[in-house]
Amino acid sequence: METYTDTDQEQILRDNLDHTLFSWSKQAGLNPISIERAEGVYLWDRDGKRYIDFSSQLMNVNIGHGNQKVTEAVAAQMREVSYVYPGMITKARGDLGRKLAEITAPNLTKAFFTLGGAEAIENAIKLARVYTGRHKIVTLYQSFHGASYGAISAGGDPRRFAVDSQAMPGVVHVENPYFYRCPWHSTTPEECGERAAAAMERIIQYENPGSVAAIIMEGESGTSGCIKYPPNYWKLVRQICDKYGILLVADEVMSGFGRTGKWFGSDHHGVKVDLMCMAKGITAGYLPLGAVMVDEQIARFFDDKAMPLGLTYSAHPVSCAAAVAVLDIYEEENLLENTVEMGKHLDQRMAELIAKHPSIGDWRNTGLFGCIELVKNRATKEPMAPWNATPDQMGIMNQVAAKIKELGMYTFVRWNYIFIAPPLTITRDELDEGLAIISEAIRVADQHVN
Repeated sequence: METYTDTDQEQILRDNLDHTLFSWSKQAGLNPISIERAEGVYLWDRDGKRYIDFSSQLMNVNIGHGNQKVTEAVAAQMREVSYVYPGMITKARGDLGRKLAEITAPNLTKAFFTLGGAEAIENAIKLARVYTGRHKIVTLYQSFHGASYGAISAGGDPRRFAVDSQAMPGVVHVENPYFYRCPWHSTTPEECGERAAAAMERIIQYENPGSVAAIIMEGESGTSGCIKYPPNYWKLVRQICDKYGILLVADEVMSGFGRTGKWFGSDHHGVKVDLMCMAKGITAGYLPLGAVMVDEQIARFFDDKAMPLGLTYSAHPVSCAAAVAVLDIYEEENLLENTVEMGKHLDQRMAELIAKHPSIGDWRNTGLFGCIELVKNRATKEPMAPWNATPDQMGIMNQVAAKIKELGMYTFVRWNYIFIAPPLTITRDELDEGLAIISEAIRVADQHVN
């Protein structure tokens, strides 16, 4: 392991802060963790402090850090060939396409490879519009589909506000079936699902069903707060699609590849999707890669027509080789099974924390894809920080986040949410270690309960 002097560390910090830009942040006053190495569920900074990774970075390092099987696969591919243009074929490309067809639904037979999730969404939108001859895209307000212009326009996340004046046209947003805060004041999740689907259909009727190309939904809600779909919702949306000839697109970028205990989040709902977008867990973040899995009928549409999609790095052989290795690791190490078992343990331990901490208003989880929602009052559900909180409204949650970092954890804290989405390799002891940190940090929020 390379040794760094204080001078070296200061130079690394200065080079990063002076010459690179950081996502979603004001650039002055940043204090980023300087990472030296990572292994399993842990990260170490250059001062030797260890952090347990409780969100798999951006919910993508599903196989844990530092798995050298991926390193070996990447090195082997680079010794063979590092890059060819996307009109050529490689073994890695074909192997990955076949494996993806095997783990997705039978109707999803072909993959178009991208560099990441946002590009997968962009190209799914293109495919839907070209195939249907329609232009409108229906999505949920509390959703995120990526940060490129089309993808951020499709999502309802407030990060799109900065570019609203240049947004992609033709996007229609509808409200989520968010049972904890149901817009229709439903008494059961199923009732919330029925009312949300009815509201979606009404809006589609107002917008002209013949103009709607696709409905896009996350397989499982992610950074909006892991808002769980009522058990009937996906099926009701599929019925709307069938009724009006609309394509159903599953965004599995964050919820795919075992994160929920099944290969894909939408697998829990037993519905046919026409296009599936994926990234993140496809390579577990080791290299950039995304894909759109395409229904066989849609793929055949382009047998005699030019498909208007293309990227310089589509089907990059090194990324494809990494993905093949990662998919093998999921199966060889039984990570989906481990996710189910650890998810049960997580839910049991969270029940104890809910009894202990009055600031926990709601806990939503599938497998290892969970979110704690903190509130000032369980009866009124007043959030510890509101949706799209301004900096001056984040005081309490910033203290919670600071305590989490101080105690040696990296995880995703947003508004009044604490996300729990560790690598799928996590053990019971490691989960307990992380939950002890979360519990200590939530004590900060408990002091503000009224």
